[in-house]
Amino acid sequence: MVTLWSDLDGAFLMIPIPVLGKSVLVLTGIFVAGCARINTQTLITVADARVHKAQGVDIGESGDSPGDMFVFDQPLLDQHGNDIGNNSGTCVRTRVGHSLQCQWTLTLKNGTIQVAGREFDEGASDIAIVGGTGAYSGIGGYMKSVNSGDGTFTQTLYYQIRQQH
Repeated sequence: MVTLWSDLDGAFLMIPIPVLGKSVLVLTGIFVAGCARINTQTLITVADARVHKAQGVDIGESGDSPGDMFVFDQPLLDQHGNDIGNNSGTCVRTRVGHSLQCQWTLTLKNGTIQVAGREFDEGASDIAIVGGTGAYSGIGGYMKSVNSGDGTFTQTLYYQIRQQH
């Protein structure tokens, strides 16, 4: 005998298990945390470092070396060049000529999105979306950051927002 039922908190399964020649019912369950809905969305932004370049903090050996820091607070544009907020954060050089460890905040009119991860000197970087505020509270996903070679970085965010009912 196998019985399956569910209620508002999750689904349950009763399974008979033979123990010492007798059948014992075991109750297992899968619990769902509230009534959550996931919306998958994409947002394309452009961090404009042409006017407000990142400021370097040279630590240790002179020139580009591990531990050097870059601090930035730059305009954030939509894919059409319209101002939609700002892009502020820090990066620490971890591998010369290869990558930095970064964290920054995209500030938009209806909230913020925080990201953190490894930014490569060349090519695309996948950066984790680690949190948000306002309309972005409960956000998760990742951002693909690409250095466009003209002083801008195209940042495509692929995200979901968990909304509790």
